[in-house]
Amino acid sequence: MEETGLAYTWVHSLHSYLAYIALAVLILAVANAITGLMGKRIFNMGKDLRLSLFALILCHIQLLVGLLLYFVSPSGLSAIQEFGMGGLTSAARLLAVEHPFINILAIVSITIGWSRHKKFVEGDKKFKSIAIFYGIGLVLILSRIPWGQWFN
Repeated sequence: MEETGLAYTWVHSLHSYLAYIALAVLILAVANAITGLMGKRIFNMGKDLRLSLFALILCHIQLLVGLLLYFVSPSGLSAIQEFGMGGLTSAARLLAVEHPFINILAIVSITIGWSRHKKFVEGDKKFKSIAIFYGIGLVLILSRIPWGQWFN
């Protein structure tokens, strides 16, 4: 049992600290895409591509760590199994249902934005695809962050 507690603590800490990094890079990628679109810049295969790709990779890693946490956390699947969907408080429902579901949708949106941008040659279409789909992902992520726990 002690190993499970240690694994939970380690995965929870990783998920918490990685969230700051992934969110910061995602915000930078969205801001970069918006400024690139508004400034009618040429899509730079160095900076613009790498920033968007790095955001995609970090978000996917965060998703994998989050899914692992979902199965080892007492606030994840085990909370649903113990209390049922109707027995969860709003805070428990946020962690057990809303946070994972909405963030999976956010990562899907970000992945679609990355895939779509690769189909375009023009910089404005690349920036637009990243701005829209990464932006949707960012809004979804921000809507389901457990803010009460985030700064503790």
